Amino acid sequence: MCITAMMALPLTGCVVNDEGGHPEGWTPVEVETVPEIAALVPEDVAADGILTYGTNPPFPPMEFKNSAGEIIGSDVDLAYAVGKVLGLEAKPVEQEFPLILPSISAGTVEFGASGFTDSEERRKNYDFVDYLTAGIQWAQQSGGNVDPDNACGLTVAVQRGTVSDTDDVARRSEECVAQGKPEIHKLAYESSDTAANALVLGRVDAFSADAPITAYAAARADGRMEVIGDIFDAAYYGWAVKKGSDLAPALAQALQYLIETGKYEEIMGQWNLHDTLIEQSMINGEKVELPPAVASKVSKEK
Repeated sequence: MCITAMMALPLTGCVVNDEGGHPEGWTPVEVETVPEIAALVPEDVAADGILTYGTNPPFPPMEFKNSAGEIIGSDVDLAYAVGKVLGLEAKPVEQEFPLILPSISAGTVEFGASGFTDSEERRKNYDFVDYLTAGIQWAQQSGGNVDPDNACGLTVAVQRGTVSDTDDVARRSEECVAQGKPEIHKLAYESSDTAANALVLGRVDAFSADAPITAYAAARADGRMEVIGDIFDAAYYGWAVKKGSDLAPALAQALQYLIETGKYEEIMGQWNLHDTLIEQSMINGEKVELPPAVASKVSKEK
């Protein structure tokens, strides 16, 4: 993983991940507690006033560290705002990505916010509060000629445990073998920035990740990386919670409040995630509505 000091040196080939902090023009979004929604928080979660969530930086722009070592990003800002609606302080807990879901099961953290794709397989054990949409997109070194649909024999970097790792590249490689062609050599890294750096450094031919991640990496690679092909396999990102947990409805209604008051768009827009926005909060793809009293109040304030 490239450290901040190295990122300033052009010969390292590192993808800029820190940037010194928040995007230019970023400001905190002020949000008030909504008692009717806060009342939905399970007692064991509300008891200490802290809402803990597992996250895995660096995964910019969702979560990464600034020069002071603080975790920042769109996931962090949105979790903070949801926590405020619920009358809680949202606190990120840094974890390895494959350990976040087990930590939710063990009660180490209350939910996970780290670019989790809401998939049918994951829904078997967890519920997901959907908060944006994202598909997969590949990247190559600038000026290359990689075709994601004709990548047999190439070496592709992914972040371990992501859909690019478990579904996209694995499926494409199996198809290559079935056609009698060379398999795709997949290199799985612990973080998205190290996977992107592998491409910049020429260690791999391509990088597969969720579209916001490849776009963010390419924009900060000093012209050495470019996205290629269309975005495909669009799916929801969701906050993972224990299956059947009462926390899911509380998170979903808090998110819906942010959506209807325009705070959600304001938060995500500061991270240039305009194309990923959803219009309705959902749990496992099912729409969630605000309590009538809150909906009426929001409508009058518009």
